[in-house]
Amino acid sequence: MTLRSKGSNGSNASKESKYIKVNLPKIVGAGYKDFWQFKGRYRVCKGSRASKKSKTTAINFIHNIMKYPDANLLVVRKVFRTLKDSCFTDLKWAINRLKVKDYWEIKESPLEMTYKPTGQKILFRGLDDPMKITSITVETGVLCWCWIEEAYEITKEKDFDMLNESIRGEVPENLYKQITLTFNPWNQGHWLKKRFFDVEDSDIMAKTTNYQCNEFLDESDKKLFEDMKVKNPRRYRVAGLGEWGIVEGLIYENWEEREFDIEKLLSRTDIKTAFGLDFGYTNDPSGLFCGAVDKANKIIYVFDEFYKKGLSNRKIYEEIKIKGYSKERIRADCAEPKSIDELKRDFGLKIKGARKGKDSINNGIQYIQDYKIIIHPRCVNFITEISNYTWADDRLGDKINVPIDDFNHLMDAMRYGLEDLIIGATYSFE
Repeated sequence: MTLRSKGSNGSNASKESKYIKVNLPKIVGAGYKDFWQFKGRYRVCKGSRASKKSKTTAINFIHNIMKYPDANLLVVRKVFRTLKDSCFTDLKWAINRLKVKDYWEIKESPLEMTYKPTGQKILFRGLDDPMKITSITVETGVLCWCWIEEAYEITKEKDFDMLNESIRGEVPENLYKQITLTFNPWNQGHWLKKRFFDVEDSDIMAKTTNYQCNEFLDESDKKLFEDMKVKNPRRYRVAGLGEWGIVEGLIYENWEEREFDIEKLLSRTDIKTAFGLDFGYTNDPSGLFCGAVDKANKIIYVFDEFYKKGLSNRKIYEEIKIKGYSKERIRADCAEPKSIDELKRDFGLKIKGARKGKDSINNGIQYIQDYKIIIHPRCVNFITEISNYTWADDRLGDKINVPIDDFNHLMDAMRYGLEDLIIGATYSFE
């Protein structure tokens, strides 16, 4: 396929145009032809990890903006701060993949991409600041496309409705209005299933993809999924095959997502803060739980988090420092004594290992279950974990009194952080 990049004045004259020849099937790969060609209102793709849904979407939008000179794109996630390391990075990758870097201006403050020959824009917004979404305008052309990445994070359908209504108005005859949603299907009870997958509507394309259509994976990548298939069949069905997650036997049920004033909460004299850290690296994320406890009313407030893979101890410290928590007392997984020592010795964190012993996980869970948990909407990873953290099954499929070894990084970090405040400083698990 040939991409045309217009001259700087927007002219279509051949003397001011350059043509870039790219082999899209080779660049994009297989499995997304219908996704690429669909022009209805809602283009919805749930998929497993490594199903190339986000990379394909990014390539598709860069290509189409260069193809349709009046089109502009709004890229949305529930929390704005998560965009830079996800969609923004994927779109930059797509620009390089299509070899069109010279035709794009990329800014990080604010996050924005401009197709230089025409002035078309890719804008980035978070649902945590709805006023910035409802008031969006563009100077060139029309705002006709929207990409919602990790749409599973949007737990309230009314938030989607607000966004849906912002893509409105007339478009030129050759254009079309479309909202694209991409996500991992962790919970079959999510409103996305009923709205897009349980209906027949010519204006909806709902598809499922998985790692098996990603011809760019090497053998070591594929082995991760084959091992998951054997060792963790429940996770494989969702993270491997892209099927809806069936959630039964939730460990924590007394929780809700709710906005609250964090500064006002932390200024209260009856509130005690708690910070817990779970270590990860290649396959598992490192997770920081940031909470506050109202012990008199038995309420745990979850007000912040980080959740990232591939973090060295230095990077963990830097994340904690950026968030302003480097002076706080932190409880961490005692299975990583070398990491704890390094964070304490080399970076000055007030960190120590959590106590572990017989039944420590279940005892900690029982204490936390006595509390109501209120989660700030910006803690999207905590919400995903707590809504999927269940009791495990035995070989007959019956629930047993052991948590699954999954969706537990922030759940473990929460237990570590709350040890002294809820369980008690002198309590021993031994």
